[in-house]
Amino acid sequence: MPIPVIVALDYPSRADALALVDLLGPESAFYKVGLQLLTEEGPEVVRDLVSRGKSVFLDLKLHEIPNSVAGAVRAAGKLGVSMVTVHACAGSAVLRAAVNAAAPFPGLKVLALTVITSLTDRELPEVGLAPSVQQQVERLAALAAECGCHGVVASANEAAYLSRQLPQGMLIVTPGIQLAGAGTNDQARVTTPEVARQNGATHIVVGRSIAQAPDPLVAFRAARAGMETTRAG
Repeated sequence: MPIPVIVALDYPSRADALALVDLLGPESAFYKVGLQLLTEEGPEVVRDLVSRGKSVFLDLKLHEIPNSVAGAVRAAGKLGVSMVTVHACAGSAVLRAAVNAAAPFPGLKVLALTVITSLTDRELPEVGLAPSVQQQVERLAALAAECGCHGVVASANEAAYLSRQLPQGMLIVTPGIQLAGAGTNDQARVTTPEVARQNGATHIVVGRSIAQAPDPLVAFRAARAGMETTRAG
């Protein structure tokens, strides 16, 4: 089974990001590259990771017209990434365009982003949506499955019901993961690796709890143990 912990490289520079990769060494095989690092350093940082034998979750959160999204997904495939994110709220035409664009790249999975982890029921009306987060996540996850996406991105809170709703084999990738004792941040819907796995997450994304830990390797091992020793509910 692939290691289910994806380490977020939320850094302003390639040097800082690769320093963490070197520190974690061969034990950590999967990394997230998000908007900050990609904008600062460009696609070369992705090539660096792939050349080191690492899997890359390219968190682009694509939300554009179908042709533009398809072009970005193809570019991700050419880079050799393993996962790429598309906003599910962009609609079925966009999701299908992304899935079709990924088809020539067998190792590339299209993940439909449901509701970002900083949003709660209170904020949904600001963007024209009625509460609740659960209803919105369920609606978008169903759309993602219908359009052939390989998985979804949702908080571990939603994983509990998505694991029952989604077709078998669909990935449930959960950001907003904090190790026990970690400080608070701007993510509202957060939990631990153990709870994420128990709720049915197939992968977790861990950033600051590892990167800012006194010993990142120890923190990584704790996150991995939480996923590997906990039984899915």
